[in-house]
Order: sequence, then structure tokens, then C-alpha cells
Amino acid sequence: MININCLYKSIIVFGALFFVNYFNGQEVFIQGGGTLSDWANLSKYSSDNMKLKNSSSKIKVVFMGNSITESWSSFDSNFFLSNSYINRGISGQTTPQMLVRIKPDVINLKPQAVVILAGINDIAGNTGPMEIKNIAENIQSMAEISKVNGINVLICSVLPAIDFPWSPGMSPSKKVLELNRLLKSYCRENNIIYVDYYSSMVDEKGGLKVPEYTSSDDLVHPNKNGYDVMKRIIQKSLKKVLK
Repeated sequence: MININCLYKSIIVFGALFFVNYFNGQEVFIQGGGTLSDWANLSKYSSDNMKLKNSSSKIKVVFMGNSITESWSSFDSNFFLSNSYINRGISGQTTPQMLVRIKPDVINLKPQAVVILAGINDIAGNTGPMEIKNIAENIQSMAEISKVNGINVLICSVLPAIDFPWSPGMSPSKKVLELNRLLKSYCRENNIIYVDYYSSMVDEKGGLKVPEYTSSDDLVHPNKNGYDVMKRIIQKSLKKVLK
């Protein structure tokens, strides 16, 4: 059952957070590349989505996420092109924004599967404070909407993070663990594939391994080696659902 209460909470939070108007005649931009008139940045992929819907191409997988997903294509574009995978990541986005995007950017494309990797920007507070439980519920709602529409769902663990360069001092590692615990439990209870990137990429302090998988001045986004690890893990998981 779709978590409507969670969706309502997200709408209320964003309504309160962005109850401002145009300033000096200029559009106000928000995290995730959106504006007050398009805070989920639906326009980013609208043209590409229309082309895909009007083509005869069959989409195997849509990857829904934030900058970690969006940047994957920059490091390994062939991974997506050669496998009929579609990247729908948007840098900076949080789960409430993705929940609004799930229909146009995933459901309407009618893929066989969706890979959801989300939550780290919520922990960072990119669009305001979020309880870990509510982050998990937003991801669960995306999964439930996808399942109702006949799409196989894979929910990914949030990657380890010891700090946020754009918002230092938040000590996110324990929150990442808690979110992953909730996501793994939900997947187990609902027969959904849980994709565990975390265990293969975490260091002894709970962060993303430096320099193996990220740089010391980033700490959040994978490098080429990091994406190679993720590719190996996700391909193994996708074999379970792709025809």
C-alpha cells in the first residue's frame, strides 16, 4: 500500500520550506536544480522522456537517484548505453523530490526494473531536516508505486559517508547505517531485492574508502574504481529480474 501519509508530510514540509516568491524578478533556485515553480526539476528530463516514449526502444532499467547516480554516466556512459539502461539521477536531490519524479521519470517509461539509490542528501539536510524513518518511507513509497505498475524494484543501500564537504560536522555515518537497516528490513519483508553497496565500500570509520573509492576532499561521491564496484554488484542483482 502506498504510504500516502508520508507523501502528505513531504508536501507540507516543502510547502512551508519554500513559501517564498520571486525575488527581484528572478527565479529562486533550490537544491536538486529545481526552482520554486519546478522544485522537483521535472523539466530536466521531460524532453528526453518524450523522445523515449515515442520511440520503439525497450527500456530495461531506470536508475533513479541523486548526483551519485547522475555522475555514473560521466564515468561510464557505455554501461548505460550498451545495456538499455536509463539514468535519471539529479544532483542534490532528496527523496521527496524523487517521489514527485517517479511517475514521469520512471513509471511512464515502462522499464522492466527500477534501481533506487537515494537518501544521502536527506541526511545532509539539503531540503531541510528529515527523520530517518521518513526518508525510508519516501523510498518505500517509490518502490510501492513502481510495483503497482508492474516494475521490478531494486533498493540500494546508501553509500557510506563520514562527512559532507558542503555541510561539514554532521557526522552522518550512524544515520547512514540506520537508514540502511530500515531499507534492508523493508526489502526482506516485501520480497524486494536489496542491493548492498555499503558493505563493499565502507572503511573502518564508517566512511567511503579513501583513496580507493573517493577522494579525501569529496568523501561522498565514488570515483571510477567506486563505480566499477557498484557496477559489478548491481549487474549481479539485475540478472535476477531481467528477462
